[in-house]
Amino acid sequence: MGVLMSRRQTVERVQKVSLAVSAFKDGLREQPSTRRRGEAGTSRRGTLEQEVQEGEEEASAGPSQPEESSASASAKAAWERLRDGRGVEPEEFDRANRFTPPAFIRPKRELHDDEPPDISLEQREQIVNDEMCEICEVWTAESLFPCRICPRVYHDGCLRRMGYLQKDSTVEVTETAHTETGWSCYYCDNLNLLLTEEEMYSLMETLKNCKIIPETCLTLDDFLRYKHLLHKQQFEKPMAEAQEEQAALQFNALDPDKKGHIEWQDFLSHESIQLLQKLRPQNALLRLLTPKERERARAAFLALDQDNDGFIGEGECRQARHTWFRKHQKEMLSCNVSISHVGPISEGSPASSRNGKSPEKILPATKQEEPRTVDWPSFLRENVTYILAARPNSAALHLQPPA
Repeated sequence: MGVLMSRRQTVERVQKVSLAVSAFKDGLREQPSTRRRGEAGTSRRGTLEQEVQEGEEEASAGPSQPEESSASASAKAAWERLRDGRGVEPEEFDRANRFTPPAFIRPKRELHDDEPPDISLEQREQIVNDEMCEICEVWTAESLFPCRICPRVYHDGCLRRMGYLQKDSTVEVTETAHTETGWSCYYCDNLNLLLTEEEMYSLMETLKNCKIIPETCLTLDDFLRYKHLLHKQQFEKPMAEAQEEQAALQFNALDPDKKGHIEWQDFLSHESIQLLQKLRPQNALLRLLTPKERERARAAFLALDQDNDGFIGEGECRQARHTWFRKHQKEMLSCNVSISHVGPISEGSPASSRNGKSPEKILPATKQEEPRTVDWPSFLRENVTYILAARPNSAALHLQPPA
């Protein structure tokens, strides 16, 4: 696993020392005021105004100081978890038999990242999973759960002891890990872990400036207010009505269950993929794809290229953006779907349009736009952000494709 002491353990030790130092400083600050009150009681040299002022200061500092310090400590811990990529750690979780996860080291940009990678369409990649559990490093064959993004495999018991698998998600992981839908491990499920330290610092500053409280749910009003502030900071002008409607559509995509709010992790993944799309060129994003993702994209392109000439239509590429690389639906739990269909076959997909169910959805685009062919490199570049956005296990659509 690579480390003897995780970053959490280091932070906890620093916090304990900080609390002890703070308590010692508070004791020193209290001593002069106590001495003054004693001298005023014996020599009667203190004025009434001074006594009233000291009483008001003690009354204001007394009950509110612990509450403020507790709130600030909680907020500080939340920002530290966000910076370190550790996610939410509920206090009520039983840590008696819990493994200590390794410290996560954020990736770094390399000099050749912006150069186009060599991803061949003809050369298929062999997908091989690890043989030993990523956590305990023990081999137990069929009882291991593979990640659908990376080659890592896990025991369900190890995931529970790590705190990454709760009771309500055990059945879902068991049912989906060995199916075409698949399951993403805790590394691949968190899109925020793709950010470098510099990118993470930029995102944290943006969230702080827009008054976003970490680890909280966001309603539609909160989400739109954040988008308005973000747009005004970037472009120094108010957001247009069409952009506000697009933001509302993105909120609905992040709230597929219509709960009226979006979870913090879904919001964080959405903002992370948006930041990657803004700061990194497409070639750098292509280097983030894993062999499993490249192989699925390759199979999807070959399924669309019916005449095997290396080109597909622009409409097919756009439909792939909406279907193959979108989030998997929970009802798609069987292996009956071909590997070319990374996502579910919806009514707007090419497969359903051939059956005559919804041809009217494609006709307006063909009338307004001239037909354009898309080759394999262009197909990857235009869809790479949606491939990355499909990594989390959540049913939310973290990147809403344009209509």
